[in-house]
Amino acid sequence: MVRQKIQIKKIENLTARQVTFSKRRRGLFKKAQELSTLCDAEIALIIFSATGKLFDFSSSSMKKLIERYNQQPESRDNLCQSSEWENNNHAMLSKELVDKTRELRQLNGEELQGLCLDDLVRLEKMVEGGLGRVVKTKSDKFIKDISTLKKKEVELREENAWLKQQAAAANSEGRRNGNEQGNSSDHSVTCPSSSDTSLKLGALWTFFGARKTTLVAEFAKKKEGWNKSAPFLTRPSIIWVKKRHI
Repeated sequence: MVRQKIQIKKIENLTARQVTFSKRRRGLFKKAQELSTLCDAEIALIIFSATGKLFDFSSSSMKKLIERYNQQPESRDNLCQSSEWENNNHAMLSKELVDKTRELRQLNGEELQGLCLDDLVRLEKMVEGGLGRVVKTKSDKFIKDISTLKKKEVELREENAWLKQQAAAANSEGRRNGNEQGNSSDHSVTCPSSSDTSLKLGALWTFFGARKTTLVAEFAKKKEGWNKSAPFLTRPSIIWVKKRHI
């Protein structure tokens, strides 16, 4: 299988970059060790990763190799050039820091006396641009909060509707159970037992039997009185006693 050639440029993917760094660092240290062993060379390697972690390799003493390097004439010239570059870089960064600090104060409305009209116009545009970004960010935040509140409102309404349905179902079931209990009680009142009915009928028959006997006796007495007082009446009036049926 043909091995794909890697293009020499910065690897954008962080994970792939770290894996490649680890593999190539080990390979570089291995090659340096082989070179030192095969050729009896004194080698020193110093590597700083992108995160600032130090990796080093030396065939003997790292300190002695650095001192030996610094004693070389060319290295002294390089050190001087490096020191001069660092000084220039420091001066440039210091000036940039002063300028940015002054600009920040001017954005806050300070130190405006020495500005010309063009500087004031430029500062005004910067303030308007910053204000526009602030307003846009605030509006986006408001819209997001309103959307969240509306979603919460819908959820609460759905939950409220569900609770109402549950309450209505519970009330309906309670009424149904109450009606069933009421019907059973009415049935027990309106439908007495057969023994109670028999007792009541027996008492009624006894009452009406005694009443009939009393009426017959009274009728006999009245008949005797009629015969004595009015013998011409051959047939007295008859009183009918109608039996009441229960």
